[in-house]
Amino acid sequence: MTDLRDAGSRPTVSAEAAKNARLTGVLGIAFAVLMVLALLFVNRSPGLGVSDSAYESFYGQGGTTVLITVGLYLVPFAGIAFLWHMTALRLLVRELAPDLPGIPSTLQLLSGGLFVGLLFCGTAAAGAVALVNDIGTGPLPGPDVGRALTSIGYAIVFVYAVRAAGMYVMTTTTLLMKAGVLPRWLGVLSYLLAAAMLVATTFNPAVVLVLPGWAVIVGVVVLVRAGRPGAPALPEAAS
Repeated sequence: MTDLRDAGSRPTVSAEAAKNARLTGVLGIAFAVLMVLALLFVNRSPGLGVSDSAYESFYGQGGTTVLITVGLYLVPFAGIAFLWHMTALRLLVRELAPDLPGIPSTLQLLSGGLFVGLLFCGTAAAGAVALVNDIGTGPLPGPDVGRALTSIGYAIVFVYAVRAAGMYVMTTTTLLMKAGVLPRWLGVLSYLLAAAMLVATTFNPAVVLVLPGWAVIVGVVVLVRAGRPGAPALPEAAS
C-alpha cells in the first residue's frame, strides 16, 4: 500500500472518498450544533447543591422546564448525527488506507457507540424530573429523588461518557494519522485533548463540549484535504 503521506507518490481522491469526506465534515458540524443546544437546555435543571426550597420553586413555576424537555429530545438526534459522522469517517479511512490495523479501528467503533449510549442514559437521568413535570400527570418526585437522579446522570456523563469520548478521540486520531489525513499539529493536539478527557474530574459542562468542538475541526480539515475527487489525496503531512 502506498504511503499516503509520501509527497512524491500520493494517490488521487476517489469520488467515493470525497463523498465520505464531505459527509464527515457536514455531519461533524450537525452533531456539534445539536450537542451544544441539547446540553445547554438540559443543563438548566437544578444542580446537586440547590436547596429543597429552590428545587420546589423551580419545578413549581409553569413553563420553566420546557427547554429541558426540548434538550432531552435533541440528545437522540445529536447521537444519530454522531453515529453518521463516525460511519462516514470510517468509510473514508477505509477508502484511503484499507490496510490499517484492526485494533484501533475496533476500539474506535466500540468507544463511539459506548459514548452515545452513555450520553443517552446520563441525560435521561438528569432531565427525568423535568420530563415528568411537562408530560406526566402524577406528583413530582421530591428533592431527594431529584438529586439522586441528577447524581446518576452526572456520574454517567462526566465520569463514564467523557472517558469514552476521550478514547474515541484517541483512536480516531490514530486512524486518521496513519491514513495521512490529519496534519501533525492537529494530531498532537487531538492526543492532548484525548488525554485531558481521560483524566478529567470536573463536572463542568465544558468538558463534554470538547468532543463536538474537536469533531468540527477534524471535519473541516478532512473536508479541505480529501473533499475534492481527482485531487492529490493529501497535502504535505507536516503542514
